[in-house]
Amino acid sequence: MIRPRRNRRTPAIRELVREITLSSSDLILPMFVHEDGEDVPIVAMPGVTRWSIDGLVREAGEAHALGIAAVVLFPKIEDALKSSDAAECHNAQGLIPRAIAALKVAHPGLCVITDIALDPYNADGHDGLVQRDEGGEVKILNDETVEVLCQQAICHARAGADIVAPSDMMDGRVGEIRNALDMEGFSEVSIISYTAKYASALYGPFRGALDSAPKDGDKKTYQMDPANSIEALRETLLDEAEGADILMVKPASYYLDVISKMREHTTLPVAAYQVSGEYLMIKAAAQSGWLDERAVIMESLISIKRAGASMILSYFAKDVAKWLRC
Repeated sequence: MIRPRRNRRTPAIRELVREITLSSSDLILPMFVHEDGEDVPIVAMPGVTRWSIDGLVREAGEAHALGIAAVVLFPKIEDALKSSDAAECHNAQGLIPRAIAALKVAHPGLCVITDIALDPYNADGHDGLVQRDEGGEVKILNDETVEVLCQQAICHARAGADIVAPSDMMDGRVGEIRNALDMEGFSEVSIISYTAKYASALYGPFRGALDSAPKDGDKKTYQMDPANSIEALRETLLDEAEGADILMVKPASYYLDVISKMREHTTLPVAAYQVSGEYLMIKAAAQSGWLDERAVIMESLISIKRAGASMILSYFAKDVAKWLRC
């Protein structure tokens, strides 16, 4: 008799026939950094910290020692430095360039990824430059924003970033950033494109961590409609043609079908971002005693990888790397 259960009989057999495995090298650790000399716990994201540059270097070193090959940086910018033109985003002496330099000096083998978007620097809180009509209606300027994003990407590359990750969802920005980097001699700097970034309700804790929520309107004219998956394939083909090295889906858990579709339609690596809302839901349920935190985290990450993700951005990365060593 055919009995599939024979392959589930013992832990050793289950490991032999396991189709998907998770390793520390699959994980990217998102890290928040600010100008303050103190490391500050983020209330909206229990267990996550907004780091000083010294704290960032120390924490990234611990993550790297656990086998996590890459971190991605997100800045909390002081209000006085925010402006309608987001010029601080390409200040060579700004927070992120200094953080990149510190990380590369301390941990030369660590892959440093930076977020390319204007919302932390924009007085309006949008990922792009804002124009208002006579009635005060907000319009996000696409091509003008892309010009600034190119300056930001070059600034980060000069500071030593290994990969830049445009998360803004402006049309054509991947190709323009690729051209700008190449023209400036940074042809070896890679691009992870946020190819399918959805206008999700799961970003709230992240925006609180960076104080980067839009002051007016929402992001639905540039981030994707959660109802659409075929549209993600259009974005996939465009970003691949424009020179992206890695494609990303954000969020992850609610969009496993999109990860799977993207995996089937590209030869490029696919990243997935387990976002702040996904993190907080697991944390809150575990703290209430309703879920086994470790088991649910591992299952969530396995499901993302099973859907087709080559790498996963997760705030759980360091914890998971420790568990995988046990």
